Amino acid sequence: MSRTPKDPELARRLSRRNVLGVAAGATAATLLGGATAQASSPQGVQGKGKGRPVLPPGRLGIQLYSLRDKVSTLGFAPVFAELERYGYDEIEFAGYTQGSAGAITLAQLKRLARDHGLNPIGSHVGYYDDNNPGAYTFAQNLTKVLDEAEALGLKHIGTASGPFRYGSTVDGWKRAADDFNTYGAAARRRGMKFYQHNHAEEFSFATDKPDVRLYDVLLAETDPDLVYLEMDIYWAFAAQFRFGKRADGTPAPFNPIDYVLEQPERYPLFHVKDGTRDDTARDGYRMTDVGDGDIDYKNFLSRVTTRTRHGRTYHHWQTEHDNPVESFAFARKSSEHLHALREGRCGD
Repeated sequence: MSRTPKDPELARRLSRRNVLGVAAGATAATLLGGATAQASSPQGVQGKGKGRPVLPPGRLGIQLYSLRDKVSTLGFAPVFAELERYGYDEIEFAGYTQGSAGAITLAQLKRLARDHGLNPIGSHVGYYDDNNPGAYTFAQNLTKVLDEAEALGLKHIGTASGPFRYGSTVDGWKRAADDFNTYGAAARRRGMKFYQHNHAEEFSFATDKPDVRLYDVLLAETDPDLVYLEMDIYWAFAAQFRFGKRADGTPAPFNPIDYVLEQPERYPLFHVKDGTRDDTARDGYRMTDVGDGDIDYKNFLSRVTTRTRHGRTYHHWQTEHDNPVESFAFARKSSEHLHALREGRCGD
């Protein structure tokens, strides 16, 4: 299955920027041959089967947006204590207060995370708000955004906003890519990686060139040394359902994991979000707790973690649910499920 866009210049750029990822994948088997590290399991979790854990050690995180109700009512400390108990290693911020109970400084927040064995790995910040010059976004307050990320010791700083600032045309996304390259260069000077987190709409088609998938424009026009991606796996599969055909009905199939396997090192972060397949729903899935849905995370994690020259510890896996029924239960169940996955036959 080919995802090569029909725009010749865009195809040329994508081909050139795929070289590093393909080369990395070709050498992965040799580099990983002796890997035997075992992931630590949270309290009460027993692995399924006898193979190596699919989840790499020290790389399970959670997007704190999923726990915003608990942060706002209990504060960060009780939330971090629960995450530590559930076996989480990392956290990704969606704001540094989330309406938390009681004031907290960045230094206190960093120390609190460290005290609970949680590594702050990234943060979501808005891309732009052109109607508000004081907005806390990359476009309006880049220096402040990077200052605060640096104060927290983040290695990644990104946005969950789509690159629609200038519209849905190819040229509009090229302009957005230029913005992202600027933010990426500024982040790199601070020792951080700038990243963009997708929703389904990034995989839609350009309004002026309906044969061109917008996500391909983003990949082609951003510098791979400056702009990284955080694939939200659920939304990518929803996009596969929604945008597997062009507006005229002609087929345009794609598999989300192919993007990652072609350029594995452009995807340091992932959102692990599950869904039950439902072809009557707009997105083709209905969101659920990780492990309760139909997305095959054993297969996805296994394939990704063997395709990078850095080994199994390059990628970071953040669980998420936009609106969990009970957020602590979601966090616990998701950790248990991912820690229990084993390579080979699961035996369940």
